[in-house]
Amino acid sequence: MVASHWAAASARTPSRRRGAVLERAILDAALDQLGTVGWNGLTMEGVAAAAQTGKAAVYRRWPSKEDLVVDALRSGLPRFDTVPDTGSVRQDLLTLCLRARDAMFSRPGLALRSVIHECDSVQAERFHTVIVKGVIEPTLTMLREVINRGIERGEVRRDAANGYVFDAMPAMMMYRSKVCGSEWTDREIEEMIDQLMVPLLRPGRS
Repeated sequence: MVASHWAAASARTPSRRRGAVLERAILDAALDQLGTVGWNGLTMEGVAAAAQTGKAAVYRRWPSKEDLVVDALRSGLPRFDTVPDTGSVRQDLLTLCLRARDAMFSRPGLALRSVIHECDSVQAERFHTVIVKGVIEPTLTMLREVINRGIERGEVRRDAANGYVFDAMPAMMMYRSKVCGSEWTDREIEEMIDQLMVPLLRPGRS
Protein backbone atom coordinates (compact mmCIF):
# COMPACT_ATOMS: atom_id res chain seq x y z
CA MET A 1 0.00 0.00 0.00
CA VAL A 2 2.78 2.41 0.89
CA ALA A 3 4.55 1.82 -2.42
CA SER A 4 1.36 2.28 -4.44
CA HIS A 5 0.50 5.46 -2.53
CA TRP A 6 4.00 6.88 -3.21
CA ALA A 7 3.68 6.05 -6.93
CA ALA A 8 0.30 7.77 -7.17
CA ALA A 9 1.63 10.87 -5.41
CA SER A 10 4.64 10.98 -7.71
CA ALA A 11 2.42 10.82 -10.78
CA ARG A 12 0.48 13.84 -9.53
CA THR A 13 3.58 15.90 -8.71
CA PRO A 14 5.56 17.19 -11.72
CA SER A 15 9.32 16.79 -11.53
CA ARG A 16 11.17 19.98 -10.65
CA ARG A 17 12.61 21.65 -13.74
CA ARG A 18 15.84 23.57 -13.72
CA GLY A 19 18.16 25.49 -16.01
CA ALA A 20 17.42 25.58 -19.72
CA VAL A 21 14.31 23.39 -19.41
CA LEU A 22 12.66 25.77 -16.94
CA GLU A 23 13.72 28.83 -18.95
CA ARG A 24 12.21 27.37 -22.11
CA ALA A 25 8.94 26.69 -20.28
CA ILE A 26 8.83 30.30 -19.04
CA LEU A 27 9.58 31.74 -22.49
CA ASP A 28 6.93 29.51 -24.08
CA ALA A 29 4.44 30.61 -21.43
CA ALA A 30 5.23 34.26 -22.17
CA LEU A 31 4.59 33.73 -25.88
CA ASP A 32 1.30 31.97 -25.12
CA GLN A 33 0.22 34.78 -22.80
CA LEU A 34 1.04 37.45 -25.38
CA GLY A 35 -1.01 35.59 -27.97
CA THR A 36 -4.04 35.18 -25.68
CA VAL A 37 -4.22 38.11 -23.24
CA GLY A 38 -1.90 40.48 -25.17
CA TRP A 39 0.84 42.79 -23.97
CA ASN A 40 -1.43 44.76 -21.63
CA GLY A 41 -2.83 41.62 -20.03
CA LEU A 42 0.48 39.83 -19.58
CA THR A 43 1.84 39.73 -16.02
CA MET A 44 4.88 38.04 -14.53
CA GLU A 45 2.53 36.22 -12.15
CA GLY A 46 0.44 34.94 -15.03
CA VAL A 47 3.51 33.71 -16.89
CA ALA A 48 4.77 31.94 -13.77
CA ALA A 49 1.42 30.22 -13.28
CA ALA A 50 1.27 29.15 -16.93
CA ALA A 51 4.81 27.78 -16.72
CA GLN A 52 3.92 26.00 -13.46
CA THR A 53 6.70 27.65 -11.52
CA GLY A 54 7.06 30.31 -8.87
CA LYS A 55 7.08 34.04 -9.53
CA ALA A 56 10.54 34.27 -7.96
CA ALA A 57 11.94 31.89 -10.59
CA VAL A 58 10.79 34.29 -13.31
CA TYR A 59 12.09 37.43 -11.61
CA ARG A 60 15.49 35.85 -10.94
CA ARG A 61 16.02 35.51 -14.69
CA TRP A 62 14.11 38.54 -15.99
CA PRO A 63 13.81 41.59 -13.71
CA SER A 64 11.00 43.13 -15.77
CA LYS A 65 8.16 42.24 -18.11
CA GLU A 66 10.00 43.98 -20.96
CA ASP A 67 13.15 41.89 -20.43
CA LEU A 68 11.12 38.68 -20.45
CA VAL A 69 9.20 39.56 -23.61
CA VAL A 70 12.35 40.59 -25.49
CA ASP A 71 13.94 37.19 -24.82
CA ALA A 72 10.69 35.34 -25.56
CA LEU A 73 10.35 37.03 -28.94
CA ARG A 74 14.02 36.61 -29.80
CA SER A 75 13.91 32.90 -28.98
CA GLY A 76 10.60 32.23 -30.71
CA LEU A 77 10.74 34.17 -33.98
CA PRO A 78 11.32 31.93 -37.02
CA ARG A 79 14.52 32.34 -38.98
CA PHE A 80 14.17 34.04 -42.36
CA ASP A 81 17.46 33.04 -43.93
CA THR A 82 16.61 30.84 -46.92
CA VAL A 83 15.66 32.77 -50.05
CA PRO A 84 13.43 30.84 -52.50
CA ASP A 85 14.89 30.46 -55.99
CA THR A 86 12.35 28.81 -58.29
CA GLY A 87 13.42 30.68 -61.43
CA SER A 88 10.23 32.76 -61.36
CA VAL A 89 9.78 36.06 -59.54
CA ARG A 90 6.07 35.40 -59.12
CA GLN A 91 6.64 31.99 -57.55
CA ASP A 92 9.45 33.30 -55.34
CA LEU A 93 7.23 36.12 -54.06
CA LEU A 94 4.36 33.70 -53.50
CA THR A 95 6.64 31.43 -51.47
CA LEU A 96 7.87 34.37 -49.37
CA CYS A 97 4.31 35.55 -48.74
CA LEU A 98 3.15 32.12 -47.65
CA ARG A 99 6.08 31.91 -45.24
CA ALA A 100 5.29 35.40 -43.91
CA ARG A 101 1.60 34.51 -43.48
CA ASP A 102 2.46 31.35 -41.56
CA ALA A 103 4.87 33.32 -39.36
CA MET A 104 2.28 36.06 -38.72
CA PHE A 105 -0.25 33.56 -37.41
CA SER A 106 2.21 31.39 -35.49
CA ARG A 107 2.49 31.68 -31.72
CA PRO A 108 5.55 33.99 -31.92
CA GLY A 109 3.86 35.97 -34.68
CA LEU A 110 0.73 36.58 -32.62
CA ALA A 111 2.93 37.55 -29.68
CA LEU A 112 4.89 40.02 -31.78
CA ARG A 113 1.73 41.57 -33.18
CA SER A 114 0.34 42.12 -29.69
CA VAL A 115 3.52 43.99 -28.78
CA ILE A 116 3.45 46.11 -31.95
CA HIS A 117 -0.24 46.95 -31.64
CA GLU A 118 -0.50 47.57 -27.88
CA CYS A 119 2.78 49.12 -26.75
CA ASP A 120 3.13 52.87 -26.52
CA SER A 121 6.07 54.59 -28.23
CA VAL A 122 8.31 54.42 -25.14
CA GLN A 123 7.63 50.72 -24.57
CA ALA A 124 7.98 49.91 -28.27
CA GLU A 125 11.48 51.36 -28.31
CA ARG A 126 12.54 48.50 -26.03
CA PHE A 127 11.60 46.02 -28.75
CA HIS A 128 12.92 47.99 -31.71
CA THR A 129 16.10 45.94 -32.19
CA VAL A 130 14.27 42.61 -31.92
CA ILE A 131 11.70 43.64 -34.53
CA VAL A 132 14.18 45.21 -36.92
CA LYS A 133 16.86 42.53 -36.68
CA GLY A 134 14.49 39.58 -36.36
CA VAL A 135 11.78 40.49 -38.85
CA ILE A 136 12.19 43.64 -40.94
CA GLU A 137 15.79 43.36 -42.11
CA PRO A 138 15.64 39.63 -43.01
CA THR A 139 12.38 40.16 -44.93
CA LEU A 140 13.73 43.11 -46.91
CA THR A 141 16.97 41.24 -47.63
CA MET A 142 15.05 38.33 -49.15
CA LEU A 143 12.76 40.60 -51.15
CA ARG A 144 15.77 42.51 -52.45
CA GLU A 145 17.46 39.31 -53.58
CA VAL A 146 14.32 37.99 -55.31
CA ILE A 147 13.74 41.26 -57.15
CA ASN A 148 17.39 41.70 -58.14
CA ARG A 149 17.45 38.18 -59.57
CA GLY A 150 14.30 39.03 -61.50
CA ILE A 151 16.02 42.11 -62.91
CA GLU A 152 18.97 40.00 -64.05
CA ARG A 153 16.58 37.58 -65.80
CA GLY A 154 14.65 40.41 -67.45
CA GLU A 155 11.43 39.66 -65.54
CA VAL A 156 11.52 42.86 -63.51
CA ARG A 157 12.00 46.49 -64.55
CA ARG A 158 15.40 47.84 -63.51
CA ASP A 159 14.12 50.75 -61.44
CA ALA A 160 12.00 48.44 -59.25
CA ALA A 161 14.83 47.84 -56.76
CA ASN A 162 13.82 50.63 -54.38
CA GLY A 163 12.45 50.99 -50.88
CA TYR A 164 8.88 51.73 -51.92
CA VAL A 165 8.63 48.51 -53.92
CA PHE A 166 10.30 46.46 -51.17
CA ASP A 167 7.81 47.84 -48.64
CA ALA A 168 4.70 47.24 -50.75
CA MET A 169 4.14 43.56 -50.01
CA PRO A 170 4.85 43.59 -46.23
CA ALA A 171 2.86 46.81 -45.82
CA MET A 172 -0.14 45.35 -47.61
CA MET A 173 -0.06 42.18 -45.52
CA MET A 174 0.17 44.13 -42.24
CA TYR A 175 -2.54 46.62 -43.26
CA ARG A 176 -5.05 43.99 -44.36
CA SER A 177 -4.33 41.88 -41.29
CA LYS A 178 -4.63 44.73 -38.76
CA VAL A 179 -7.31 46.94 -40.30
CA CYS A 180 -9.41 44.44 -42.27
CA GLY A 181 -8.91 41.33 -40.14
CA SER A 182 -7.67 39.33 -43.12
CA GLU A 183 -6.18 35.94 -42.32
CA TRP A 184 -4.56 35.77 -45.77
CA THR A 185 -5.78 32.59 -47.37
CA ASP A 186 -3.65 31.04 -50.11
CA ARG A 187 -6.06 32.50 -52.69
CA GLU A 188 -5.81 36.02 -51.25
CA ILE A 189 -2.03 35.84 -51.33
CA GLU A 190 -2.04 34.72 -54.96
CA GLU A 191 -4.42 37.56 -55.86
CA MET A 192 -2.20 40.09 -54.11
CA ILE A 193 0.87 38.84 -55.98
CA ASP A 194 -0.93 38.80 -59.35
CA GLN A 195 -2.83 42.07 -58.97
CA LEU A 196 -0.26 44.16 -57.10
CA MET A 197 3.30 42.84 -57.24
CA VAL A 198 3.47 41.37 -60.75
CA PRO A 199 2.08 44.54 -62.46
CA LEU A 200 4.28 46.71 -60.22
CA LEU A 201 7.44 44.84 -61.23
CA ARG A 202 6.67 44.15 -64.89
CA PRO A 203 9.20 45.55 -67.42
CA GLY A 204 7.93 48.29 -69.71
CA ARG A 205 5.94 49.96 -66.95
CA SER A 206 5.96 53.72 -67.56
